[in-house]
Amino acid sequence: MRLTLASLLLVLSLAAQAESIKLLVQSSPLAGFQYHAGAALWERLQVGDALMLIREPENPHDARAVRVEWRGVMLGYLPRAENEAVAAAMDRGERVAGRIAALVAHRNPWRRVRIEVFVLI
Repeated sequence: MRLTLASLLLVLSLAAQAESIKLLVQSSPLAGFQYHAGAALWERLQVGDALMLIREPENPHDARAVRVEWRGVMLGYLPRAENEAVAAAMDRGERVAGRIAALVAHRNPWRRVRIEVFVLI
């Protein structure tokens, strides 16, 4: 089978459209790590692990709350001071994804887990 240049460009274009583009929109510590399952899961967490972000508009402490889960288990939240843009994107129906960016064995729970949040285009 012989591909012409136009056919090759069409195939590459279709392949590019099929995959999402990830745009990094936030890098921050994980809030509330010490209050949820983080300590129990610490040994199993890995840099690069996917995180599920779940909007909690009815949260009594923060109307912009975004819960962070690892394999269906709650680890904490996006920090309240930094969650506005991600919450707004989620409210508009934009697709978001998270991952563990860094793990540090530190006494201060705010320094233990760093996460990255992406908008998927």
